[in-house]
Amino acid sequence: MKRKTLNCNGKLVSIDRPMVMGIVNVTPDSFYDGGSCLTEASLLKRCEAIITEGGDIIDIGAVCTRPGAQDVSVAEELRRLDWALACVRKVFPEDIISVDTYRVDVAKAVVEHYSVDIINDVSAGAFDADMFETVAALNVPYVLTHIQGTPSTMLENPVYDNLMENIIAYFLSHVQRLRALGVKDIIIDPGFGFGKTIAHNYEILRHLKKLEIFELPIMVGISRKSMIYKLLETDAQHALNGTTVVNTLALTAGAEILRVHDVREAVECVTIVEKMMNDDLKPEI
Repeated sequence: MKRKTLNCNGKLVSIDRPMVMGIVNVTPDSFYDGGSCLTEASLLKRCEAIITEGGDIIDIGAVCTRPGAQDVSVAEELRRLDWALACVRKVFPEDIISVDTYRVDVAKAVVEHYSVDIINDVSAGAFDADMFETVAALNVPYVLTHIQGTPSTMLENPVYDNLMENIIAYFLSHVQRLRALGVKDIIIDPGFGFGKTIAHNYEILRHLKKLEIFELPIMVGISRKSMIYKLLETDAQHALNGTTVVNTLALTAGAEILRVHDVREAVECVTIVEKMMNDDLKPEI
């Protein structure tokens, strides 16, 4: 039976209905909203909007992981997050906060100092060998993402023998390792855009339901990505409608967490899909 709860620092969070994770980038170079949350006022305004628009999780990232992104030092990532989390926890002490990081030292610091609830690692432990052991010791939910390559190289020439078989085998081995270490709360993310062509991304979307064999929550992060705007021959600024369409398809295929820039629209999407898929629906007179 699929796991329907997450233990976030002692808070038992239900996933009876799909959740929405709002993106907060405290970076100057993220592909869509880089530089928009670099003051305390703009950061808190963004977080307040996520909560008031119905978002369930605030996901804060301090290192850009878009294709071709350049890395920053651990010290700089920690500096950005220390500032951001101090601001956010002061105003939102009880809300669920996820931190988007692939570094052990960062994961330790944000959980221990700011009671961060979830670690969202785009590398699935590949960029820091001790990440799995660290997450087990911290006892927080962990987002396990499929990736091929690194942010600076992942779109150079991604090739798979059999895309879905490769992704399933990847998750199988990684989930087994995490389980052996005692990690109880695992969220799987197929990693749209992380080492995939546009064709690969739509193949994953078409077969997303296959990932339900793990009986784990599935997270999807496709918000305003190039798989949408390149297909539609536009840009990230004009990809909201396409994002809503793809989020809808993902929800009907089993996604339970949507990681998005546009929270209100994603929450509306969840509400409509829930209504349509409700087995208890009765005709209204």
